[in-house]
Amino acid sequence: MSFVTDHPINRRWPAENPGILQLYSFPTPNGVKAAIMLEEIGLPYEVHRVTLADADVKSPEFLALNPNNKIPAILDPNGPDGTGVALFESGAILNYLAEKTGKLLGNTATDRAQILQWLMFQMGGVGPMFGQLGFFYKFAGAEIEDPRPRARYVAEARRLLNVVNTALEGQDWIAGAYSIADIALGPWLGMIAYYGAEEAVGMEDFPNVSAYVERFRARPAVQKGLVTPPRD
Repeated sequence: MSFVTDHPINRRWPAENPGILQLYSFPTPNGVKAAIMLEEIGLPYEVHRVTLADADVKSPEFLALNPNNKIPAILDPNGPDGTGVALFESGAILNYLAEKTGKLLGNTATDRAQILQWLMFQMGGVGPMFGQLGFFYKFAGAEIEDPRPRARYVAEARRLLNVVNTALEGQDWIAGAYSIADIALGPWLGMIAYYGAEEAVGMEDFPNVSAYVERFRARPAVQKGLVTPPRD
C-alpha cells in the first residue's frame, strides 16, 4: 500500500501509477489551472475525471480529499518534506507546485510577492465576480427579470478587466515574466467570450486583455491543460 492507494479517494478513482502525482479535476476555469501548471513544469501526473455532479464531488471519497467539494484537488506521494501531500484549492495547488519545483514563481522574493499579489487578485476578485457574471448572463440567473444583479456583475467584470488591461500595458504577462499568476488568470479571462458577454462588458475597450488571452492560449501547455481531463 502507499500514500495514494491508502487514501479513500482511491476507492472511487483508482490510480494506475500511485507513485506519481494524482490530479482530480474537470475542465472548468479553476479545474484547468492545475493541469496547465503540470504541463508547464513537466511533472509526471495521472488525471482523474471528477464531474461537477453531486454523485462525484459530494461523494464520501472525494470529500475525504476536499471537504469543500470543489475541483481541482491533488495527491502528491512525493511531497517536498518526504511525505505525501493532499491538497485542494486551485491557488494553493499552483503555489505548492511552483515552490516544489522552483518554477513559475519568479527568481527573487520581490518577484514572488508580485506574483502572489496577482494570484490573490484572481482568486479573490476575477474568479468569483466572473463566475457571478456567467450565472446572471448565461446560466440560470439569466432568467431573473430584475436587471440589478446582471448590471452589478457586468460593471464589476468591466472594472476588473480595466485593472488587468492597465497592468498589461507594455508587458506580455501580468507580473512581468510568465508565472502561476497567468495560469490562474488566463482561463478566467477567456470566459467572457464563453458567456457571450463581450459586448456587454465592452471587450473592445481592453485590447491588452484580448491580446493576453491569445498569447496565453497559444502556449502548448495551455492547449493541453485546457482539455485535461476531457469533458466527455
